[in-house]
Amino acid sequence: MILCCGEALIDMVPRLTAEGEEAFLPLPGGAVYNTALALGRLGTPVGFFSGLGTDVFGRKLRAFHEASGVDTSRAAISDRPTTLAIVELTDGHATYSFMDENSAGRMLSPSDIPSVDGVDALYFGGISLCAEPAASVYAQMCLAHAAGKAVMIDPNIRPGFITDEAAYRARIESMIAVSDIVKVSDEDLEWLYPGAGPQRVLELGPKIVLMTKGADGAEAHLAGGVVSVPGVRATVVDTVGAGDTFNAGFLSALHGASALTKDAIADLPEDTLSAALARGAQVAAVTVSRAGANPPWASELD
Repeated sequence: MILCCGEALIDMVPRLTAEGEEAFLPLPGGAVYNTALALGRLGTPVGFFSGLGTDVFGRKLRAFHEASGVDTSRAAISDRPTTLAIVELTDGHATYSFMDENSAGRMLSPSDIPSVDGVDALYFGGISLCAEPAASVYAQMCLAHAAGKAVMIDPNIRPGFITDEAAYRARIESMIAVSDIVKVSDEDLEWLYPGAGPQRVLELGPKIVLMTKGADGAEAHLAGGVVSVPGVRATVVDTVGAGDTFNAGFLSALHGASALTKDAIADLPEDTLSAALARGAQVAAVTVSRAGANPPWASELD
C-alpha cells in the first residue's frame, strides 16, 4: 500500500449558473488528496492520512475517497472545519487562496500519526508542509519511517502560504534528504535554489528528481543522466490536479512493476522509469481535459 499524507480540502471552482451569474462549485481537492484519489482509481492499493472534519465538506471528502477505493481508516477525524481553497482560473491555469485557520487538516498533533504496518511507500507534499502544527507532524512521520519505507515528496511550493520561510526551508530540505523520489516544478526549483537545476536537489540525497513540463512531457533526473518522455496531446479545460495525478500515475506504474522499494528505486532500469513517466503523463493528460481534479479510472486508459 502507498500511504498518502497531506492536505484534503474543498476547491471552490468558479462557474457560471444557467442564468449567467458567477458562482463557485465545491469540489474535493488538495494536492495529496488528489494523488490518493487518482491512485485509488488506477487500482493501486492506497491509504490516506490527514485531518478530516465531520462537517458537510469533511464527510464529502471521505465519501469521495472511499468511492474511489482509498482507505481512509488512518485519517484523524475531528469536529474542526474543512479547509477551503478559492480557485481563480486564467486561461485554464489555476491560482489559489486558502481559508485554513483552525482547520481539521491543519490542527494535527503527533498523537495522530498512524501505524504504517502494511505500508510499502509514503507520499508527502503540498500546502500541508507549510502550515503548523500539521507541517511538523508530517515531517516527523517522514523522518521516522524513511529508513524502512520508500518515500516520495512533491513540495508543490506556494510562497504565499509560507509564514516562516527559514523553518519551511529547513523542513523541506530535511524531508528531501531522506526521500527516494522528489518531484519539483521550475517554480519550485527557482524558489528553493535560484538559478540551480535539478542536480542541486539530487545532491541532498534522493535517487530520482522528477520534472513535468506540461505539453513538453516529463523528465527524470538521476545521478547518471536524464530519462525523458514526450507529452500527451490533450485539450486543456483546466490544470487543477494535473501534477498530483502525474505523481499518481508514476507511483502506480512503479507499484505495478514491483519497483516501489528503496532498493528498486536506487537501481531502476531505464525502461521501467520511462514507462512510469509515460503513465504519469497519460493520467495527467486525461485530468486536464476535464474540469477540476477528476482523475481517470484504469478502465479509461487501457
